[in-house]
Amino acid sequence: MKLKIEIDILLQIGRLADEKSTEVYVVGGFVRDALRGFDCKDYDIMVVGDGIAFAKLVQEEFGKGKLVIHEKFRTARLFFHDETVEFVGTRKEVYRPESRKPEVTIGSMEDDLRRRDFTVNAVAVALNTARFGEVVDIFDGIRDIDRKVLRTPVDPKQTFSEDPLRIMRAFRFQAQLGFEIDPEALAAIQRMAERLAVVSQERITDEFLKLLSTSRPSTGLIPMYETGVLKYVFPELDRLGGVDQKSVDYPDGVRNYHHKDVLYHSFEVLDNIAAVSSDIWLRLAALLHDIAKPKTKAFREDVGWTFYGHAELGAKMIPAIFTRMRLPMNRMKYVRKLVYLHLRPIALVQEQVTDSAVRRLLFDAGEEIDDLMLLCKADVTTKNPARAKRYRKNYKKLKERLEIIESRDRLRNWQPPLRGEDIMEICGIKPGIAVGVLKVEIENAILEGKIPNEYEAAREYLLRIKDDILSQKTLFKKKSLREKLDKLPEIISGEQ
Repeated sequence: MKLKIEIDILLQIGRLADEKSTEVYVVGGFVRDALRGFDCKDYDIMVVGDGIAFAKLVQEEFGKGKLVIHEKFRTARLFFHDETVEFVGTRKEVYRPESRKPEVTIGSMEDDLRRRDFTVNAVAVALNTARFGEVVDIFDGIRDIDRKVLRTPVDPKQTFSEDPLRIMRAFRFQAQLGFEIDPEALAAIQRMAERLAVVSQERITDEFLKLLSTSRPSTGLIPMYETGVLKYVFPELDRLGGVDQKSVDYPDGVRNYHHKDVLYHSFEVLDNIAAVSSDIWLRLAALLHDIAKPKTKAFREDVGWTFYGHAELGAKMIPAIFTRMRLPMNRMKYVRKLVYLHLRPIALVQEQVTDSAVRRLLFDAGEEIDDLMLLCKADVTTKNPARAKRYRKNYKKLKERLEIIESRDRLRNWQPPLRGEDIMEICGIKPGIAVGVLKVEIENAILEGKIPNEYEAAREYLLRIKDDILSQKTLFKKKSLREKLDKLPEIISGEQ
């Protein structure tokens, strides 16, 4: 069997290999996707011999690209504008039980294909001119591609023991490709899940984020939970499993509790977001929006299960999660804000809600208001058609109202019309709690519609209230405002 290849870079690599009397193949994801009729711009080149030396020759020949070399693993990567070529010399890999890194030795082409994670990634295509396009399929990978099955080239216990990260890759490929994991491999995963402990957190997190980037992440996350792997990868998320949400209905006057597992609900919300946004951090916020429900769960006879304060507590859990998972801390504030605010729009769908409440939402959400609304819409997972229709109608009304108030009051990414320096100069005071209290009073006046969001209006209002606010007795009564000054920077803006 031959595979038709018209990729210029692969044609050039094949010609150069002929000149240097080197045997080379393209293998892995490119071949798998090409056999499925899809494009891939990442190319894995298997070199029978010294992969690094050949990679240097390719860079010299092309005269462009950045070459990154990993001597220990006998690999090199060449980066072009939108293409990546990885070169590896045929090798064997041996992992010791306590190690997260392999011992690499020279091997044959069959050795190299044998060490691959799944048969669908162990199909090679020759690039040398005499055999160009010829498919090498030692482990029946093409059959598994047709069957949509993820099967290991050798005993799955050996495959997953050699590199436990392949456990994560199995679930990622399940979601990415829509393939099912072979039953024997799935059983091995279930038995060997704790072996992930030897894998670095950075590698685990990278695979987890790749899974979240798929079109329907739940297809990988659900089996990850059901096999017991999730508790080793994301224990906080795993603890949502089995936590029922019960609401109370009275159809025909009969009390009826509706069960909804928090974890599966979170997966559904994630899928809903994935259908409308590729933003990985919005997807993560969707997955974590109810992360504190196990810690806040309580039962009331007239309501069912309650989770009072779970948004606030969930927001407080986010920094520790980002730290443990080695996630980029510059995205933590965004995720924390959405988790903290995700219930707010729900409270504003009633018609009697005042404009000031809507202004406060715009003020607190800032530039994230659109993402927050997407999250809240995705959070509607009811299977009751009438209820779902009512929720969608309410959110449409709220969105229209947000747009009207925003266009009028300009509160998105709002900056106060008076800065702290302005307040100190106008009032003749020094830095201290009084400046913060006065800023909050001006903020409240704008949000409540007492004054427009303008400098002169804010200055006149400050002159009217400053004497009363600056009295010691009044400051003492403004304790709640001081608490707000402490709380808002930490939870909303993320400043520490």
